[in-house]
Amino acid sequence: MELFRIKRDIPFMRHALVLNMVSVALFVAAVFFLITRGLHLSIEFTGGTVLEVQYAQAADVGRVRSQIESLGLGEVQVQNFGTSRDVLIRVPLRGEVAQSEVVSRVMEALCRAEDGRLAQRQEVTPQGEAVSRQVCEAAGSEPLRLQRSEFVGPQVGAELARDGAIALAMTIVGIMIYLAFRFEWKFSVAAIVANLHDVIIILGFFAFFQWEFSLSVLAAVLAVLGYSVNESVVIFDRIRESFRKYRKMTTAQIMDNAITRTMSRTIITHGSTQIMVLSMLIFGGPTLHYFALALTIGICFGIYSSVFVAAATAMWLGVKREDLISPTRKETDPNDPNAGAVV
Repeated sequence: MELFRIKRDIPFMRHALVLNMVSVALFVAAVFFLITRGLHLSIEFTGGTVLEVQYAQAADVGRVRSQIESLGLGEVQVQNFGTSRDVLIRVPLRGEVAQSEVVSRVMEALCRAEDGRLAQRQEVTPQGEAVSRQVCEAAGSEPLRLQRSEFVGPQVGAELARDGAIALAMTIVGIMIYLAFRFEWKFSVAAIVANLHDVIIILGFFAFFQWEFSLSVLAAVLAVLGYSVNESVVIFDRIRESFRKYRKMTTAQIMDNAITRTMSRTIITHGSTQIMVLSMLIFGGPTLHYFALALTIGICFGIYSSVFVAAATAMWLGVKREDLISPTRKETDPNDPNAGAVV
């Protein structure tokens, strides 16, 4: 599907060297901020207390967040969980405050906002176990109750960080193997350079602005990897087709032709995806904010890297027609001693 067709090839590769230098500068800056500032890791990685609170009516998440933030327990996370009445609260690990004290302080603040009194109530679970729950009592009603509370230790956070790094590494290795088999090792290296360029720059933004890096952001980074390599594969396919079709073009001209032919597709796919991601960024609230922000950065740099990093790197590595097209045998007379020569 094409919204429009560009009849004259755009000379992208003419500016490849300058733009690659810009990419190197951005990459170095991102690495510098990652080393000097580091990532602002969320509770999933650092540890903390998780509370699930159920309200009698639909909860005002913004109001709940402001009430808990007034306690000075650090940067808390508040989001709906399941229904509009269920709220999931994550409080970061604080060495000087015990978990039981964190739970009590949070529940007292929430109950106080409802003009109620915090109390303990014995209940029997469907499995027949007797449990003690903290509930808020106000004017003969029960505006909220604590459904569960859990403590995420730093060891669990370290395990999640390690597993996330392993997932990222395995994704990169899988992409390299796939591209090496489908195309040629030079394209495999070019695509990984472009993907690492995108990932490191996203992490650099999060390190520089000290945005919270959570499991949802890690999921966005992995999604960007797949999204970026998909764009690179489309361009590589067009490059292979152009090598077969235009035998007299130089490698740079082939690259320009292939990228120009994918411009309409790029605008349609990336534009529609970016509209959806921007809607999450603007209207998704704090829960989806950093997830959508990571995707927005990744999509923008994914377009750039597929054209000026992946394609240009393949060109610098010396990709040529012979790398992508299997040699054919010359059709000659059977009595010709040179019959069957490879061309």
